Amino acid sequence: MSDRVVVDPITRIEGHLRIEAEMEGDLISQAYSSGTMVRGIEIILRGRDPRDAWAFTQRICGVCTLVHGIASVRAVENALSYSIPHNAQLIRNLMIGAQYIHDHVMHFYHLHALDWVDVVSALQADPKATSELAQSISKYSRSSPGYFADMKKKLTTFVEAGQLGIFAKAYWGHPAYKLPPEANLMAVSHYLDALSWQRSVARLHTIFGGKNPHPNFLVGGVPCPIDLNSDSAINAERLSQVRSLITEMQSFVDEVYVPDTLAIASFYKDWGLQGEGTGNFLACGDLPATTMDEPASFLFKRGAILDRDIGTLHEVNLESADEVEEFISHSWYDYAGSKEQGLHPYAGETAMNYTGPPPPYKQLDVENSYSWIKSPRWKGHAMEVGPLARMLVLYASGDEQAQSLVNSTLTTLQLPVEALFSTLGRTAARTLETKLVADAMPGWYDSLVSNIKSGDMKTFNETLWTPSSWPHRSQGVGFTEAPRGALGHWVVIEDGKIANYQAVVPSTWNAGPRDVVGQPGPYEAALVGHHLYDATQPLEILRTIHSFDPCIACAVHISRPGGEELLDIRVC
Repeated sequence: MSDRVVVDPITRIEGHLRIEAEMEGDLISQAYSSGTMVRGIEIILRGRDPRDAWAFTQRICGVCTLVHGIASVRAVENALSYSIPHNAQLIRNLMIGAQYIHDHVMHFYHLHALDWVDVVSALQADPKATSELAQSISKYSRSSPGYFADMKKKLTTFVEAGQLGIFAKAYWGHPAYKLPPEANLMAVSHYLDALSWQRSVARLHTIFGGKNPHPNFLVGGVPCPIDLNSDSAINAERLSQVRSLITEMQSFVDEVYVPDTLAIASFYKDWGLQGEGTGNFLACGDLPATTMDEPASFLFKRGAILDRDIGTLHEVNLESADEVEEFISHSWYDYAGSKEQGLHPYAGETAMNYTGPPPPYKQLDVENSYSWIKSPRWKGHAMEVGPLARMLVLYASGDEQAQSLVNSTLTTLQLPVEALFSTLGRTAARTLETKLVADAMPGWYDSLVSNIKSGDMKTFNETLWTPSSWPHRSQGVGFTEAPRGALGHWVVIEDGKIANYQAVVPSTWNAGPRDVVGQPGPYEAALVGHHLYDATQPLEILRTIHSFDPCIACAVHISRPGGEELLDIRVC
């Protein structure tokens, strides 16, 4: 067996992910992605009332919170031809939008920033010079020398006490870190600011959904009535709170997140030329101005891009059996027909069959099955989903704001358009789409308030609520653009109960293993060609994998995989 660098588990993600990188010297020649846990929600849902599915599917993940609930209620509404009131759509948009902003900021600072920011280096920073740097890129109020001096003192106390806490067990001092001490101190300070900020903005979900994580949903609308004179409904006070939270989100995005991304990226331009995945991108689209039946009104457009050709946007039909299929040739599952076939989610099967080597194993058996994640394909292509896919589809569709944001970012960083297809491009796209969503939030809010002022208080459609009026058999797909990418739930309903349920999630698309013809998934493809400066500290692997923002708890449908590796690293 060839030498491999094994990173298991990849941390600062949700769930359990193993990466094996086959090495030729210091170069990654092949990579393998393995989800090492079982989900099984599809099995749990069989025979249940479809109106309850959202409450189960939201528990697929504790990070993604509302996205599985949204996809689930939309799937049932699609199957039963439900329409929802405009107010309900606006409230859903606000909740989805808040999730994007919250999730992307959290990812940048708390999950991904430490791949680029050397916390210990910040101890050498001059607070006055840090203040000058911060004020040169933003008008953020917390930029005084005294503020950064206090932050440096707090960080020094951590280090001198030998209690780095949330900053422990990383690769501080690794030569791949390029930020000067002042930029590191600024970024670490904003890391801590973002902890308080994210706790505050999560309140929007509690106002409309009762709680966070896992806010409440309802097939046919939203569960929050509108009554300006009631203390137990959406009233004037709560609407005012929502408006304040939107302003708080916009301010942090504009004054902290966007400037920090550009500042940090300017030191890592070489990462605009590495980390490309399959070169194929898929977006199902979301955030409608009207209804889910009118994709032209979506903020995020629907479409596919193949072979990096952003001049050609392909149409996408998520219900077509000719477009979306899941393969299991390298996954620990069986299909009733053949393990080599692909199945559309309406006909999908979840039959677990672990065929790997007994524990403890040293290498994945990559010639056979090696993951609990399936391999979804769109018209046979391995597709990347997520912020980069969404921004590229928007760019290709001619969206003016998206094109302006992308072009200005490339100009500011002095990078070619090819830099979009990279680790850095993926990270920048997440920031840019957060700006898009933050700018759209006030419009949805204003439309909701305008409807209420005109006397429209409806948030729920009671039509066809009785199962006795449902057809004997129906099927539907509910999709949303989760922060991590295209998410689809497919449901088959028979005699009022769920007969089959399949969720194809963003990290299934991105983290899946090779398919029946040997096509690697996006994670696997993106790692090929990386040089590891130090195989005992594979920071380069973490940078590219984290740029996708993995959520393996969502992706897997534990593990005990075997062989001879170069080393086994457990990473913070």
